[in-house]
Amino acid sequence: MRAKNKWLLPEGIEEVLPPRAAQLDVLCRRILDQFSGWGYELVMPPLIEYLDTLFTGTEEDLELQTFKVIDQLNGKLMGIRADTTPQVARIEVHNLKRNRPSRLCYIGTVLHTMPGGPGGARALLQTGAELYGHKGIESDAEILALMLKTLQLSGLHDIHVDIGHVGIMQGLTGPMQLDADREALLFSCVQRKAADELKTMLKEWSLDDASGEALVSLMELEGDAGILDQVRVILRPCGEELCAYVDELDRIAELTSRQVGNAPLYFDVTEFQGYHYHTGMTFVAYMPGESEGIAFGGRYDNVCQAFGRARLATGFSTDALKLFDLAQQSHVPKKGICAPNSEVPGLYELVDRLREEGETVIYRLPGDGSETESDPECSDCDRQIVLEHGHWQVRKI
Repeated sequence: MRAKNKWLLPEGIEEVLPPRAAQLDVLCRRILDQFSGWGYELVMPPLIEYLDTLFTGTEEDLELQTFKVIDQLNGKLMGIRADTTPQVARIEVHNLKRNRPSRLCYIGTVLHTMPGGPGGARALLQTGAELYGHKGIESDAEILALMLKTLQLSGLHDIHVDIGHVGIMQGLTGPMQLDADREALLFSCVQRKAADELKTMLKEWSLDDASGEALVSLMELEGDAGILDQVRVILRPCGEELCAYVDELDRIAELTSRQVGNAPLYFDVTEFQGYHYHTGMTFVAYMPGESEGIAFGGRYDNVCQAFGRARLATGFSTDALKLFDLAQQSHVPKKGICAPNSEVPGLYELVDRLREEGETVIYRLPGDGSETESDPECSDCDRQIVLEHGHWQVRKI
């Protein structure tokens, strides 16, 4: 690499500079404070782990997204985390070992080998919340409401959330007994809403029965709670259990709306982000103009079981940096106080007290050309400390 290019960063990797870094920090603090207010305790998993624990209970896509390195101490293969959720599950199962509902949250960088789309980021500031030890729809509704509150707190309001249920997809595709290749083709059609392509595929496979017809019909059906009766009609020939999943989604949405007024919830029962990862309700939050979702979540009861202990779980995650960029908030940090370079008694004590009170105090440095009161060293200061009648005072500049 030529000398002039030594400062270039890898594609999809970003650094955050002032004042944007301070503004992002404010958002992260507010998000964590909100999690705490809901009873979620902060955990800090390591950035890197051995692969045999990092991938436990996860799907193949996560392994493809993980950078791998060799531990020089023992030669074992390690991975830089691409998702924090499995790590939090490991902590809950092996470290905390609780026998009651447990609420945990996190924030930290995750690294992906490939971006989610053209020009996308590979380093995300992932934050999220996980609720363990409860099976009911109340915990799913709490996680969904907390996700919506987090997006609103970030300054995002023009959003909508698509809700689905893995049980419905499994109930429709399970009887088809698809091999891995056919399953991947079918899921690709459903994700792309390619109904005609799916019809042709099912006919060629001789699977154009009640389940196939229901799947095609549901792909073209999404909307608010008003569509659920129609969804039930489509699913009833395939079994009452599938209708029970619809009832479950209806109740989750109702409970969520009680916590978040006018919750922008929409139903797409063929939505299956993380199909092999989740076990119940799933949801994805979208914004106009964004091709990818901005927050993801749902129930994933099997991940903890893979760590050796059955533990029910539901949660969500998002990229705090993405939320910050989308909201385009311009938090203006509080101005500081400029202090003279002086050994007159009382100055250091005053500066310490001001800093303990949360003020930013910057000492002028000798010889930097900023010794005059009219030209303080820091342009972000709107006050200065001056000596008046033998006493140090804070005065506006």
